[in-house]
Amino acid sequence: MSGLSQPEMEGCRNLLGLLDNDEIMALCDTITNRLVQPEDRQDAIRAILVYSQSVEELLKRKKVHREIIFKYLATQGVVIPPATEKHNLIQHAKDYWNKQSQLKLKEAPKPVTKREDIQLFQKQEKEDKKTEKVDFRRLGEEFCHWFFGLLNSQNPFLGPPQDEWGPQHFWHDVKLKFYYNTLEQNVIDYHGAEIVSLRLLSLVKEEFLFLSPNLDSHGLKCASSPHGLVMVGVAGTVHRGNTCLGIFEQIFGLIRCPFVENTWKIKFINLRIVGESALAPGALQKPTITFEPSDLEAFYNVISLCGTNEVRLNGKQTMESGTGDQALCAGNEALLNKRELSLPLKH
Repeated sequence: MSGLSQPEMEGCRNLLGLLDNDEIMALCDTITNRLVQPEDRQDAIRAILVYSQSVEELLKRKKVHREIIFKYLATQGVVIPPATEKHNLIQHAKDYWNKQSQLKLKEAPKPVTKREDIQLFQKQEKEDKKTEKVDFRRLGEEFCHWFFGLLNSQNPFLGPPQDEWGPQHFWHDVKLKFYYNTLEQNVIDYHGAEIVSLRLLSLVKEEFLFLSPNLDSHGLKCASSPHGLVMVGVAGTVHRGNTCLGIFEQIFGLIRCPFVENTWKIKFINLRIVGESALAPGALQKPTITFEPSDLEAFYNVISLCGTNEVRLNGKQTMESGTGDQALCAGNEALLNKRELSLPLKH
């Protein structure tokens, strides 16, 4: 996900506005390795900002010409000699955004004690909480763009990877429950960041798969727990070359890293892949997540109640519902049944 601060994000958005449409689209293709197909200019700029790891990485791109950075700084009233080299212009831009950020902090309103002002702040606080709930959807969408873009880029048929894949994106005790149904049904558990990252990598690097997520309102669902765990459920199609092999459904558990700003790591993954041969004839349509955010929350609550050492898979329900995503433990099956947490894909 993006490594730009908010002032840098706004500054780069204004700077990119000086490029013409062809340059914006070409820059988007370069940064996303052609894995994101923007609908328009603004969508392309949004993708450029989300997938850029730092200001330096973005502004050092050949398509971001020295003249564009100079012109942007001039429009902001930053006077610099015309012959200034590009790397110095980049530093001037960073210094300017940092200065703007500090000015905003100084201009922040002082605490108020008037009753009407306190009520206004309380009202704003409630509105902010409502906005925060909406942001989980955006977080899930940006995470899926980042995760599947990075994972798919490891496919050797797609050229050089856009970034390094590895255990650094997972918590050290991450768990992967991998269910796949091609000619027969299988469920395998993987534990630890190294093993989980290697297993996922092998899907694209050795089996040459391409996972295409459906990120519309039917294919992506998000929820959060009171403790800060964010659940992201996404459905999509599985491809190899020009062949669509089947569908997949994936649930991520994300926890914010307290030591790195704006960084989330993966705590657990439930991945289900169903081959076309295991689907009913004509059933391969646009994949849809059939459960709601409340079901994700219940799924998290059951896992919490069970404890990591007591969770086990209910084989009978797995076979009947055709999903490997049901984590059950003694005394809690009734809760899952009540919530109908079979988490199937809708065909």
